[in-house]
Amino acid sequence: AFYGEGSKALAYEVAEQLGWRLPPAIVIPMAGGSLITRVGKAFKELSEVGLLEATPFKLIGAQATGCSPITMAVKSGNPEYQPQKPSTIARSLAIGSPADGYYAARSIMKTGGAGEDVTDDEIVGGMRLLAETEGIFGETAAGVTIAVARKLFEQGKILRDDETVLCVTGNGMKTLDALQGKLDLGITIRPRLEEFEAAVPRAGQPSVASVG
Repeated sequence: AFYGEGSKALAYEVAEQLGWRLPPAIVIPMAGGSLITRVGKAFKELSEVGLLEATPFKLIGAQATGCSPITMAVKSGNPEYQPQKPSTIARSLAIGSPADGYYAARSIMKTGGAGEDVTDDEIVGGMRLLAETEGIFGETAAGVTIAVARKLFEQGKILRDDETVLCVTGNGMKTLDALQGKLDLGITIRPRLEEFEAAVPRAGQPSVASVG
């Protein structure tokens, strides 16, 4: 109960940062399904207590293709999901039998939203796009959010002129192993000045280095 209620803080912060209004659409990564369900609940409660105007919003659920029981349920039009065996680099979302899966799918469908999933390659592409355009290094779950939003934009299910909130829920340092062989992560040096000076030239274009 405490976890579920605490999840509503994301919705409060979104509404506050938008000047106490609701976004037309919000894309949320899904694991157990609790977060997206509670965000929808919080948006309704904010309007019920008079903190903002009740305007339509769409909940959009994002999952990896290798573990997508909730998005598959939404696509079928039936909130009753079928459990799956996870196989994806987005391990923080890899819950094949989500406790709140039914409620998440039902919440999405009630708002007229959508559920979509993306492959591991698309997830890495989402992480790259976020880093290159916003300077934010998100974990694989963030890659799922960005890639799903991109896919739905291309499908016309999210309108380009509408304001859409994309939830980036974790730091990329948590999932570096998922990027091995997929992105150039540069070189790794120990925290020693001499090793840094040897790896990074004083003149010309500096090498990319990360402190290990």
